[in-house]
Amino acid sequence: MRKQLWAIFAAILLVTPALAQEVQDKKLPVPRFVSLKSDKVNVRQGPSREHDVLWIYNRAGLPVEIIAEFEIWRKIRDSEGAEGWVLQNLLSGKRTVMVAPWLKSGLIPLYAKPEDVAAIAVRLESSVVAQVKSCNKKQCRIIGEEFDGFIAQDQLFGVYPNEEINE
Repeated sequence: MRKQLWAIFAAILLVTPALAQEVQDKKLPVPRFVSLKSDKVNVRQGPSREHDVLWIYNRAGLPVEIIAEFEIWRKIRDSEGAEGWVLQNLLSGKRTVMVAPWLKSGLIPLYAKPEDVAAIAVRLESSVVAQVKSCNKKQCRIIGEEFDGFIAQDQLFGVYPNEEINE
C-alpha cells in the first residue's frame, strides 16, 4: 500500500510541471470578460494581499473585464469604469452581462425572437444581470430567472461589439 502511494505521489510530481507549462502556454486573451464567482469579492489597490481593499463586491455573477494579469491576480474594470485587483479564483469564465448600466432609468426591450421586427417579450430595467447564451455581432440571447430573449448587443456591458458567442 505504501509503495502504491509513493508511486502515485511520484507520478503527480512528474506530471505537475508539465500541466503547469500547458496551462501557461494556453494564455487567455487580455482584455476579456468574466464574472464574479463569489458573493464577496475584495477589490485591492494592487496585486497582493498587502494592498488596501478599495471596495467589496457583494453579488456573484456581475460581469467584469480583465484588463491585466499578474501571477494569480487579475486587474478588472467594472461597468462604471472602476478598476482594481482581485484573486483569479474569485472570477468565473461564465459569461454574464449587465443591461445598459449607463442608463439611470427607463426600460430596455427584450425581444421574443432574433428578428428586426419581433414582439417584445419583456422590458428590463437598467443594470439587470443575465447569462449570455449567444451573440451574433448584432443581438444577444440572454436569460434570467424570469426572462429569455434577444437584445441589441450594444445595450449590454459584458460583451464586445461584433463579438460572437455560441454556448
